[in-house]
Amino acid sequence: MSTLIVLLPPRDPAVSSQEWQLPEMPFVLLDKTGHTMRTGHAALSLLPRATATVLMVAARDLLMMAAAVPALKGPKLRQALPNVVEDHLIQDPQTCHIAIDPKPLEDGRRLLAVVDRGWFRFIYEAFSSAGHRNLRAVPVTSCLPLPEMPVDALAEVASAAAAEVEGDAQADGLSGAAGVAAPVPLVAAVLGEVANALVGLPGGEATPDVLPPRLEVAIARGRIGEGLAVPMAAVTGTVTALAGEAPVTLYALTGLPGNEPQIGAKTGMSIPGALPLTFDELAQRSLKAGFDLCQFEFVSQPWRLDRATLRRLRVPIALLGAAAVIAIIGVNTQWLMLTRQRDAISTQMTEMLLNAFPKTTVVLDAPGQMTRQLAQLRVAAGELSPDDFLTLADGLARSLGPVPVNGIAAIDYQNRHLEVTFKPAVKVDPDLAQRLARNGLNGAIDSNTGKWTIRSGQ
Repeated sequence: MSTLIVLLPPRDPAVSSQEWQLPEMPFVLLDKTGHTMRTGHAALSLLPRATATVLMVAARDLLMMAAAVPALKGPKLRQALPNVVEDHLIQDPQTCHIAIDPKPLEDGRRLLAVVDRGWFRFIYEAFSSAGHRNLRAVPVTSCLPLPEMPVDALAEVASAAAAEVEGDAQADGLSGAAGVAAPVPLVAAVLGEVANALVGLPGGEATPDVLPPRLEVAIARGRIGEGLAVPMAAVTGTVTALAGEAPVTLYALTGLPGNEPQIGAKTGMSIPGALPLTFDELAQRSLKAGFDLCQFEFVSQPWRLDRATLRRLRVPIALLGAAAVIAIIGVNTQWLMLTRQRDAISTQMTEMLLNAFPKTTVVLDAPGQMTRQLAQLRVAAGELSPDDFLTLADGLARSLGPVPVNGIAAIDYQNRHLEVTFKPAVKVDPDLAQRLARNGLNGAIDSNTGKWTIRSGQ
């Protein structure tokens, strides 16, 4: 089973939904053992096909938060989630897709990821229409290498998010005193350069260098992540300020396939203290991310036939339909031919019966009536029938062989067959059935009664 892993670009909030389009994206194709088969940088239509596709969603497109979720499932849970997150959103929560992490936090709350439903649907349908059926979407922050820390520290991630929401209430003295939580390590990764919008200058041409270069930064505090677009010169300071007293680990994404400009290629600047994070390592870690954003109406259904699949299958479906029609026509044609042949043979047998026996008034079974009439003629002429008593007895006598004649205790003739009972002291050899067959008879012994049943073999 092959796996395609794609790093999605962040959505530009200045671009309306009518103008959404996906640029060329970096990808890696893995085989069933997890080894890299191919890497590249291609448009959506040129991405290789795989059994499963994993999309790493940009951190800036997601709002990740911890919240108490009611004990509901299915459609009821989907209806309740907008009420849970509405106090944390600017836009209407009904226009957002809300995914829930199946693994609860240490304090019992659940990790939620909120993304614009229109953008997520655009991504999902674009990949589905391109033939990528088995889709998974994971936050890119879930793919960052997290530092080793105690289990108790992981629970503080949710507490840190809750502290921001209750900050105003605590400042007003509306809540009790809280203990000082241990700082949660912060992991940040610079994932690439954000394209600057062209700014038109009065009396001149649009210049791409008006704005300073900005970098895409993904930040993870335990399982909660966020994303920022930070000027290149302010990356280190911004990450340090966000971390506060918590330890910081800064990575810079390297090894991106394709011909993208490297970070700082235009200005010659570098990010001090950043550790290298290869794109292959980031992609490999996405396979271990258990938070799949494709939930509710976006659950992957590889068996479902959409319009794109039907367009690709219309030629095979047409050929299958044509083959079925041809098969049905052929079967019915053959049936009509056999029916006519049967009627012709039946008519011929009826004519033969009437020609041989003109006094026959009703013909119901021509072969059976012909057999009975011939048997009656043989009896009238004094000929023995193969299933008469004398014929069967004569064949039995010639087939006895080493079995003595006086060894027969009784012979019964009924329903055109003989029932022969041998004396208990007589041992019938196993070749009796073969001798009966050579004389045109069929013989079989009943294991319950010990009687031999002998019939005509014709």
